[in-house]
Amino acid sequence: MNDTAPQTLFGFRLRTLAVLIVVALVALAALALDLLSEGLVYDYLWQVTGETRPASQVLGFGQYLAGFTRDQPETQPYARVENADVNPFGVNTFLEQEVELEKRERQVQMIADAGFGWIRQQFRWDDIEIHAKGDFTDRRNDPAGISAWDKYDHIVGLAEEYGLNILARLSDPPAWSQPEGTTNPYTPPANYDDFADYARTVAERYRGRIHYYQVWNEPNLYPEWGDQTVNAEAYTDLLCRTYAALKAVDPEIVVITGALGPTIDLSGRNAYDLLYLQRMYQAGAGACFDVLSVQGYGLWSGPTDHRLRQTTINYPRHLWLRDMMIANGDAHKPIWISEAGWNPVPDDPSIANQTYYGQVTPEQAAEWAPLAYARAIEDWPWIGVITWWYFKRADESEMNQSWYYFRLVEPDFTPTPVYDALKTYMTGAQPKTIGAGRHGTQHHSTVIAADSGGETRLFRISGTGLDLCYDDPPAPPQVFAAADGGPEITLDVPGGGSGCVPVFDDLAPGKHTITITASDWAGLDGVAVFDFGLRHRLPWILAGIIAGLGVLAVLLAAIASRLRRA
Repeated sequence: MNDTAPQTLFGFRLRTLAVLIVVALVALAALALDLLSEGLVYDYLWQVTGETRPASQVLGFGQYLAGFTRDQPETQPYARVENADVNPFGVNTFLEQEVELEKRERQVQMIADAGFGWIRQQFRWDDIEIHAKGDFTDRRNDPAGISAWDKYDHIVGLAEEYGLNILARLSDPPAWSQPEGTTNPYTPPANYDDFADYARTVAERYRGRIHYYQVWNEPNLYPEWGDQTVNAEAYTDLLCRTYAALKAVDPEIVVITGALGPTIDLSGRNAYDLLYLQRMYQAGAGACFDVLSVQGYGLWSGPTDHRLRQTTINYPRHLWLRDMMIANGDAHKPIWISEAGWNPVPDDPSIANQTYYGQVTPEQAAEWAPLAYARAIEDWPWIGVITWWYFKRADESEMNQSWYYFRLVEPDFTPTPVYDALKTYMTGAQPKTIGAGRHGTQHHSTVIAADSGGETRLFRISGTGLDLCYDDPPAPPQVFAAADGGPEITLDVPGGGSGCVPVFDDLAPGKHTITITASDWAGLDGVAVFDFGLRHRLPWILAGIIAGLGVLAVLLAAIASRLRRA
């Protein structure tokens, strides 16, 4: 019997196996090298996980994929959302702290020059109705007193002069309004009607000048509800009374909830934000606000983090709150993010609560700030204003506090890298790119031509298709559209009714420039972008490649071991 053939076959199999093992190991080594050198795979995993360390990226990618084993938030991206078609760029200010009028104006000028369209400014109850109900004279430093309104009148005037909208935050009750024995200055008033009266008074003074009012701040977090158990039902009572008071002054006023702080705490000092919102709805809050406000801190991962778990706190956490709004019939209401940012706090343990709000480098904070706005504009059509936390403080006395380092500008007006990065982004190419979902036409387009024959608007989209949406046009307009400088097509938009008409449905995956010319834009209130490109399948393709390489390496090693024993 000739045993040469079996030996030759065995040798061939062994050589083939060796080649496959080498190929698998080389592929795994290439993957590792890519991650360590921040190559293409590294960049993709950053786009999915918001993580910057390779090990965290791999772990985060697994967590991202595992998320699809659970129900994902229902967001209804094609719903028609009110108060979402607005300038999205805002910043928190403390203008009332700036004693010198020139410095106050310099702040507002720098804010406007950077491209911001909004300031979220406190109209502090304890700084307006200071000594007693109905008393608007400030006698804290002068017995003769001055008008407590003076500084706020000046702030409102500056905002108008520099073209800024004001989101007026109503909070900070005076001592006279609080229950006897109160030691926490944030404790809500003993009589909620006192707060509603204060809100009404502010709205009456600035009728026609301020249109957006926020009722309280972080009512679900300590210490913003005082030294007591947070209470969604009690806050809803305060919200509804204030809503009625503000709408009585002007029905067009937009009422915004106090920003819900992200937390999974159930201790009573804090309340799990999702549970708190549901309790608000059960108490009747749905009839008492126009905009839901949340906080949008990124904490430990970047703005590109796509991981979604109800117990994970990251930048896209508000998607779960959006899901809850839809479940309660509020798909038509937007979310505004009252505070957002990443904290470039120094590596100094003497700073109180040093890493409580996360910790990034100044370079990361500057890189991530524009990305945070870009993602919200492109991916989340239900988001309205995002007010960055924060512009500046009047002095350096709080440098020992970790939250101090969120500032965009130093007390001496020196810009930080984050300010410069946001200014470059916000004043750069307009409009910004919008992605899948329904977006308004006012603030997501740029007028590039206008004459007696109509107006041409430019849209930048990321997707493979586009519809033009309408809501009760007074008459059928003449409408033409073109993609990427190509030939114009004519659209048939009816007069009256509501709906959407197809514009393009076979665009190549990626970004496109769309121009739409209409003889009359009245009633043309939205564009619906669709994206059926490859990028939505990339996670599974990459996961399959990585898993396949790993399984192949293990199988080949096992086979090689058995062959050696044979």
